[in-house]
Amino acid sequence: MRIVVSGGAGFLGSHICEALLDRGDEVVCVDDWSTSSPDNVADLVRRGLDVVAADVSEGLDIDGHVDAVAHFASPASPPDYHRRPLATLAVGSRGTETMLRLAQQHSARFVLASTSEVYGDPLVHPQTEDYWGNVNPIGPRSVYDEAKRYAEAVTAAYARTYGTNAGILRIFNTYGPRMRAHDGRVVSSFIAQALTGAPLTCYGDGSQTRSFCYVDDLVRGVVAMLDSSVPGPINLGNPTEFTVAELAELVLQITGSESIVEYHPLPTDDPVRRRPDIRRATQALDWRPRIDLAEGLRRTIMWFAGRPAELSHAAPALVGGQLDGATR
Repeated sequence: MRIVVSGGAGFLGSHICEALLDRGDEVVCVDDWSTSSPDNVADLVRRGLDVVAADVSEGLDIDGHVDAVAHFASPASPPDYHRRPLATLAVGSRGTETMLRLAQQHSARFVLASTSEVYGDPLVHPQTEDYWGNVNPIGPRSVYDEAKRYAEAVTAAYARTYGTNAGILRIFNTYGPRMRAHDGRVVSSFIAQALTGAPLTCYGDGSQTRSFCYVDDLVRGVVAMLDSSVPGPINLGNPTEFTVAELAELVLQITGSESIVEYHPLPTDDPVRRRPDIRRATQALDWRPRIDLAEGLRRTIMWFAGRPAELSHAAPALVGGQLDGATR
C-alpha cells in the first residue's frame, strides 16, 4: 500500500513509518518539524521514505494514489502543547480535516491518533471506550484534550456524512527509543534524570497511576488498525497499572543511579488514575501488549545511554521539568 503518515518524523510516527517500510509499503512522511527531528527518519529516507515538509493545518497536496492515511501530527507532551496552544488546537481541527479530505478523495482508509486524554481525570476505572470522560474544557490541558475530542468528532462526522472508511485509536502512555530527553513525559524525564544524576521530579505524592506501553507493541496495534475497517474508538495501551513512584523506583533500579526523588505539587487537572480496558482491541484487532515495563525500560535506557550528547544538552531542562505524558 501507499500510506501517508502525518507527524511521521515524531517519536511514534517514525516508528510507524519504519514498521510500514519493513513490510514493503510505500510511505509518505509529512511533518512540519515543530516537535520532531530529521534524525528520527534519516535511515528511513535511505530506505525510500518520501518526506514532505508541510503543516497539515495549512493544507496538503500529495501526488499519486493513496491507500491509507494515518493522522499522527500533534504536539503531544505537556511542555510542547503548553508552548504551542493554538497550533495544537489547529492541528486537531483544521489538520484533521485536511487529512480526512485526503482520505476521502482517494477512497483511502483513515486512522486518527486520538488519546487517553479524552477521558480527562476519569471517574470510571479502568477506562472503556464507552466512557465520555471528565475533561475541563478551559483548563491548562484543554488545548490538547479538546483538540483530540474535536478530531474524534469530525472523524465520526466524515464517516457518517461521506462514508469515509475511518477509525479512531485512543492511545495511552507510550514510551521507547526516539523520545526526546527533555520532552517532559514522565518516562523520558525519569530516565534522563537518572542517567545524568539529576533528581527525579515526581509531581504529587507518587500514588497517581499510569499504564505504560512500549512503542513496538503500540505500533503493532496501529498497523492492525490501518489494515482493518474497524471504526473504533479503540483503546491501545498496556492494561498493567503502575504508580509514578513505582516507575521512579524501577528506573533507579535498572540504571543503578543514585539520584534522589523530589516531590512537587500535582499540576492542575492531572489525572489521578489511568488504565485502559483493551477488550475491544483484543477482540477487533487481535492485539495485546507483549513487552513488560521492566524490559521496555531496559531497551529505552540503553537507547538514551548511547546518546550522551543529547542528555548533556537536555540537562538544564531536566531539573524541575514538567512531567506527565500523553501519547507519542
